[in-house]
Amino acid sequence: MASNQVTQNSQVAAVEEVVDFAPGGVPKGAKTSDYYRTKNIPDRFEHPECFQGYGKREHPLYRTTANNYGMQPPSVHTMPTTFHCKSQKFSEHLGICGMYRDQGLNTSTDKSKV
Repeated sequence: MASNQVTQNSQVAAVEEVVDFAPGGVPKGAKTSDYYRTKNIPDRFEHPECFQGYGKREHPLYRTTANNYGMQPPSVHTMPTTFHCKSQKFSEHLGICGMYRDQGLNTSTDKSKV
């Protein structure tokens, strides 16, 4: 019986070495759509491992709870499941025509500093 338990433990250890976990307790390379029903999401939300730059340490005196929350890298459980983009029609029009410039007549008097 002891040899059977040793064999089981070695098999479990071999499986644990192969599977590498990402934040959130999911295997690395996991997609959001593997765990949730998604609709129209970009690749950056589908693959949360592409986000970099998390875990920056700050001085303990200035640490806040928002810093603690933001220090954790995103996982498939914190990604949005839907994406609703906004139209860029207004900005595209300004890029073509330029910003509005006030061409009005200045009727105020100049104040003399003398």
